[in-house]
Amino acid sequence: MSTETTEGRIEGRDAEAFLRFVERFASVLADGGWPRMPARVFVCLLAVDSGRLTAAELAEALRVSPAAISGAVRYLGQVSLISREREPGSRRDVYRVRDDVWYEAAVRKDRALTRWETSLREGIEVLGPDSPAGRRMTETLEFFEFVQGELPGLLERWRVVRDQLRARTGKSQLSDPS
Repeated sequence: MSTETTEGRIEGRDAEAFLRFVERFASVLADGGWPRMPARVFVCLLAVDSGRLTAAELAEALRVSPAAISGAVRYLGQVSLISREREPGSRRDVYRVRDDVWYEAAVRKDRALTRWETSLREGIEVLGPDSPAGRRMTETLEFFEFVQGELPGLLERWRVVRDQLRARTGKSQLSDPS
């Protein structure tokens, strides 16, 4: 897939407008705590129809060095927001964001909450449940338990809404599921 930036277009879209959008959304993510370059790469992958680009295509679209892309895709892969694939017969890696990336991130967060709860219980025991720090830990634990208890229902409701959306648009996937 070519990003077609040499003609001022990315997938038939105005490249400058595309890049402005990527930069604005990446800034919002960065303001929320994301590292800047991974945010830019993630938004770029979200914004292309296929959800797939090579490192060279990402560098070209974002007007950055391949080294900047390398660090960003490594980070995004480590936090499971993108996957690295290889085209059959090619030596080039393709980076892909799945259509259900936010759903999958929420499922992973559920698993992380379990680990955090275990650590918090240990902290409460060490600090004492009646100390100011122990009470903060207890409230944090109770919040995480509440969120974890609500998350399965929330995710199920999302699946229903998503399926209805896909039924209305006549598509089982927003892009190629492979």
